[in-house]
Amino acid sequence: MTARQTAIEAIANHRVASTQDYLEHAGADIYGEYVFGEAAQRQYLAKPIFRKLRRTIDGLEPFDPAIVDAVAHGVKEWAMAHGATHYTHWFVPMTGSTAEKHDSFLSPVGDGQTLAEFSGRNLVQGEPDASSFPSGGIRATFEARGYTAWDVTSPIFLQVEPNGVTLTIPTGFVSYTGEALDHKIPMLRSQEALGREALRVLRWFDNTTASRVFTNIGPEQEYFLVDRRLAEQRPDLVLAGRTLFGAPSPKGQELEDQYFGSIRERMLAFMMDLDRELWRMGIPSKTRHNEVAPAQFEMAPVYEATSVGSDHNMVVMSTMRRLARQHDLMFLIHEKPFAGINGSGKHNNWSMATDEGENLLDPGHDPHANAQFLAFLLAVIRGVNVHADLIRASIADAGNDHRLGANEAPPAIVSIFLGSQLEDVIDQLEKGAASASKRGGSLELGVTSLPILPRDATDRNRTSPFAFTGNKFEFRAVGSSAPIYWPQTVLNTAVADSLAALADELETLEQGDFAGLTNILSAIVKANKQVLFEGNNYADEWHAEAARRGLPNNRTTVDALPALSTARAKKVFAQFGVLSERELEARAEINWDRYVKVGHIEASCTLDMARTLILPAAVRYLGELSGAGASKGVATLTATVADLADRLVAAIDALEKAQGAAHHAASVHAEAGAFVESVIPAQNVVREVADALETLVADDLWPLPKYRELLFQY
Repeated sequence: MTARQTAIEAIANHRVASTQDYLEHAGADIYGEYVFGEAAQRQYLAKPIFRKLRRTIDGLEPFDPAIVDAVAHGVKEWAMAHGATHYTHWFVPMTGSTAEKHDSFLSPVGDGQTLAEFSGRNLVQGEPDASSFPSGGIRATFEARGYTAWDVTSPIFLQVEPNGVTLTIPTGFVSYTGEALDHKIPMLRSQEALGREALRVLRWFDNTTASRVFTNIGPEQEYFLVDRRLAEQRPDLVLAGRTLFGAPSPKGQELEDQYFGSIRERMLAFMMDLDRELWRMGIPSKTRHNEVAPAQFEMAPVYEATSVGSDHNMVVMSTMRRLARQHDLMFLIHEKPFAGINGSGKHNNWSMATDEGENLLDPGHDPHANAQFLAFLLAVIRGVNVHADLIRASIADAGNDHRLGANEAPPAIVSIFLGSQLEDVIDQLEKGAASASKRGGSLELGVTSLPILPRDATDRNRTSPFAFTGNKFEFRAVGSSAPIYWPQTVLNTAVADSLAALADELETLEQGDFAGLTNILSAIVKANKQVLFEGNNYADEWHAEAARRGLPNNRTTVDALPALSTARAKKVFAQFGVLSERELEARAEINWDRYVKVGHIEASCTLDMARTLILPAAVRYLGELSGAGASKGVATLTATVADLADRLVAAIDALEKAQGAAHHAASVHAEAGAFVESVIPAQNVVREVADALETLVADDLWPLPKYRELLFQY
């Protein structure tokens, strides 16, 4: 049997291992047991230390260095009680992945003895090598020193593996010169900027008690799972995370039977293990279901503070990857792992709240009469409109280019969907004071055994990149593999800019001057209403309409990234202390460089597979056909396969030349442009010819697992 056939036979015989102890290790009984949360802090810290630490975590006072050794001791005792032998500072460099360096608690004390040590300095600061992480020119290779700093707002947790336990401390990562080398520090800065400006607005509305405003995030995570024994036979899935070749399966997603369908036993076993692991780490995994495409799934958590939720999403992805192997599955997080079916995104549900629990994006029963809500809503609308190019740049990468604009994801045009209720209120506000709000009513289903359902005042729009969904916005355009820190940093900064402008105007009015407030809000509507769109974002007509409105349509990463280098971008990030000009330039260069590197990996993998796997299969088939007789049908087939083989050779040569020319471009920006203009089109030609061969070459000669196997054999 071929390797494909052997794998398929193994899949057919696969049985899910029994988890008889599931009910003993589920839900509330295990939630947070791997987290140094409030309960563990209360147990392992003295009361005065506990109280001071909680005030810092709650944002009420800076961290007191006087308590650091006591906190470190409590953390160590808790970790070692759970079997931990090592600790690590866990951070998110600009690689798109997490990083960690493990150190043992044990230190030699002489006479062959050791002592478990973990000081306050070990907790607060680490010193990983900074030389080989992307820095965009901030650090040279010989300038190796970097520092990690404990982020007290994000819970310390345990990584529990079959062979050991590691205490894990979420941190920020800075260079020796104090410049941010990670995704977290700018995000934390943007949180503070937004909170500061939001409080100014709240004070005008006579809220004198709230001391902090922060954002919440609930990132829905889409992903694919395919059998590992099949997937590992494909170099493209192993190296690029997506299929660079593959003819469509005779059946795809057209019957729409996968979406919310019954979850197969093998996938449900993975999901159950995932939930247990996430609950133990205090991650509020809430929802699991089949997504639209075959072999595609989704999990969604409950909302958390953005700094915590962003860290947790990184843990979610790494936990999925680890558990997938235990179930003989391959976890695919690429935005478009399979052509012709839906790709994956990360829908970031975003809102603003006070430390008193007030959601600033909750319209209440009468949105038209809720002046404070309308002020914050319009600040968001202005921020998204004014900084649409930066928001688009925040989600730009090679993977998302394959997804955005397809019939599954929002287009590259940034727009806002509010829904009919708020759209009506905004239309009223443009002309003056709003006086009424639409009601949702109810749905009578015509069956006595079914209840009457309350109906929301607004439908949902799944085609919008930035949609209001009741009391939050859903940023749907973020890619499935992306760390969400950067999109949230940009969004927070854009909204902080708008809140600052609003606060400046409000502070010229007498407190309680709602006529003056109406004038300010009405002006914001008139200046920014072009970003509001209630229709089908997939329609070609929207592209034409958006162009008439003057909205940017940066279709590719190469079109989008220049926005990060404008004078306006530099000003807004620096003004709010989120990124210095040098830090912003570094991020732009890292994004350019990453785009080019991903392009070279995919082009090189395409060439390798076409030359060593696909072309030899076609040649072998031609050999079989040559001995099959000279019937008219065989002769026609032989000619077709021979022509495709010749075209494949020509396409390989063309791709190799295009890649070589791009590699010798004058700058990384020119090289990226060459990929869009010549390399990717040449790569697509190689795929087109190879996929045509896949439909003709004898199945037992085809070297790669096919879509029908990857998507339906599990």
